[in-house]
Amino acid sequence: MMTNPTGRITQGQFSFLPDLTDAEITAQIEYGLKRGYAWSVEYTDDPHPRNTYWEMFGMPMFDLKDAAGVLLEMNNCRKTFPEHYIRLMAFDSTRNIESIAMSFIVNRPAREPGFALERQESHGRNIRYTVRSYVTDAPEGERGNGKA
Repeated sequence: MMTNPTGRITQGQFSFLPDLTDAEITAQIEYGLKRGYAWSVEYTDDPHPRNTYWEMFGMPMFDLKDAAGVLLEMNNCRKTFPEHYIRLMAFDSTRNIESIAMSFIVNRPAREPGFALERQESHGRNIRYTVRSYVTDAPEGERGNGKA
């Protein structure tokens, strides 16, 4: 049984849906702003499921009240890193803690390399599995160019 029929990276909200348009992204940003969320833009070339800390593009937008500012930052990140994964993250600080309330991918490379599942047999009848990202076959700085 295939659990991911799209064959794409599925992290955050809306991962199984077609890519969001800028109008749909704007609607999600406005939804978060109405609830007092602060937005940030992050990017990576290695979207391994355990790689939760992506690189931050710019500073978190805590005092921003207009979706256009978030879109501007997102589009600047798209221009700078067109072949990287880019996501928007909304932080809810209403309870005096920084917790992620929303997270979704807004940019993907033209070709998504995927992952390998490596099986290791150990003592007895134990079997261990490791998930390895194909993109890490290329050194950092050379990833995301469609060749990895």
